[in-house]
Amino acid sequence: MFTEPRVLIDATAVPADRGGVGRYVDCLVAALEADGAAPMVVCQPRDAELYAALAPHADVLPAMARPVARTARLTWEQTRLPRLVRRARVDVLHCPHYTMPLAGPVATVVTLHDATFFTAPRVHSPVKARFFRAWTRTSLRRAEVCVVPSESTARELGCVAGAGVGDLHVVHHGVDADRFHPPSPEEIAAVRHRLRLGRSPYVAFLGALEPRKNVPALIRGFTLASRIRAGRILAGRSDPPVLVLAGPPGWDSRVERELRAVPHRVRVVRAGYLPLAELSGFLGGAVVVAYPSLGEGFGLPVLEAMAAGAAVLTTRRLAIPEVGGDAVAYCGIDAEDIAAGLVELLDDPARRAQLSAAGQRRAKDFSWAVSAARHREAYLRAAVARRRSR
Repeated sequence: MFTEPRVLIDATAVPADRGGVGRYVDCLVAALEADGAAPMVVCQPRDAELYAALAPHADVLPAMARPVARTARLTWEQTRLPRLVRRARVDVLHCPHYTMPLAGPVATVVTLHDATFFTAPRVHSPVKARFFRAWTRTSLRRAEVCVVPSESTARELGCVAGAGVGDLHVVHHGVDADRFHPPSPEEIAAVRHRLRLGRSPYVAFLGALEPRKNVPALIRGFTLASRIRAGRILAGRSDPPVLVLAGPPGWDSRVERELRAVPHRVRVVRAGYLPLAELSGFLGGAVVVAYPSLGEGFGLPVLEAMAAGAAVLTTRRLAIPEVGGDAVAYCGIDAEDIAAGLVELLDDPARRAQLSAAGQRRAKDFSWAVSAARHREAYLRAAVARRRSR
């Protein structure tokens, strides 16, 4: 009979701007705490208070005296993290972002978020693609358990990295219903005021401006949709919609080129990083949320937009249909396909309302509580495998 293992989560790779990986780790820690399984958490100093608040019963250990660059963090992971694990007397180390200590003294669980470093390397920088391909293979070979966020990712890793699909532990992400909910008029008004949108309707995009998100095609598609609709709009109708791009800058230089090519009568707003507390107002206040990604290991922005009551237009690439099901509208990845999808939704309020209701219902199927329980299964499975291998 195996007792539940004591777990240490390495949160030192979480970026300061709480993007997808950050929300995954933050929500998982809070859900494990709520489930009665508060783990130990090692993090960068800036996050110590946050994790102490998210998990009051957890031991939170600042990893370093000050925040460090990525290369220094990796050195710390390989040299000092194993020592910390020994001192902490834990049974399982959870590394939630591809990499792990090669000389880990305890069972290791690694989260592999997607397989696009293999299947679509051109949407990543060459250095990043090579780095994460190598670490994915290493973690698949050395970790006791690898967690993946979707069946799609499990299948892809089976095809491109030789992973046995049955050896991967599929755990869907959840959605934080306290933060992602149909917004109040006040929440929508606050976002509109911040972005200086006035009364104009807007199409929202949320995500890093990187090639995988297909933002240049979205800009071209929005411009084409605006031209198509301009020919139909009669005098006196409401203002044409604005495209709002929210999220941190990425390395996709084509975004700036496409923005410079936008006609003066078409308005596109670069919102930059929006605070987490404002995302429900931003997503739920949009007439459409457009997310024409070239491929996702899960598609958390799609789920969060659904929970906020948005009508979502996205693609059928990789794991997105596993999340969106029949509760979102789909389009192709080319500008013309995106334009057609936007025009259809912008001209059909009844369809948008139907998608909004369906999205809210489907979002309730994705719970961080369920995700935490499935992670606990992964931790136990890893601890058992480690003990049996001795």
